[in-house]
Amino acid sequence: MIIINNYPEFESYLGKELGISGWHTITQQQIDQFAESTIDHQWIHTDPERAKNESPFKATIAHGYLTVSLLPYFWHQIADVQNLKMQINYGIDNIKFAQPVIVDSNVRLKARLAAIVNLRGITKATIGVEMEIEGEKKPAYTGEVVFLYHFNS
Repeated sequence: MIIINNYPEFESYLGKELGISGWHTITQQQIDQFAESTIDHQWIHTDPERAKNESPFKATIAHGYLTVSLLPYFWHQIADVQNLKMQINYGIDNIKFAQPVIVDSNVRLKARLAAIVNLRGITKATIGVEMEIEGEKKPAYTGEVVFLYHFNS
């Protein structure tokens, strides 16, 4: 895990890989809870028996947005941004889903600093992300997340 205390420290990572999170297993319980929270009960996510018989994946798959919602969890395993007044989730850009995440798959996040700008004392960091699926060549998705950091000094 990297520790970042201010803009110059953050900027030193520009264009570099920031790290890789640990693995997380996507369970049917997590998929079902996400379905409840988002009111998205499409059978390909929530009906294991039907998915086994009718889905081309022969099992349920995680909602794409479930995998995206894990970004903060994984990001905090990669970087500890300290000395903050506040952090704001500013945007998600160019997320492209390349492959479904089948239930009980292990996923992790790879992150790199794609861009960084000092906006009159507010750090705008664009993090290039790729969610890897254990044992698969193609990622679940690629894209960018944008955070605003208000450092104390």
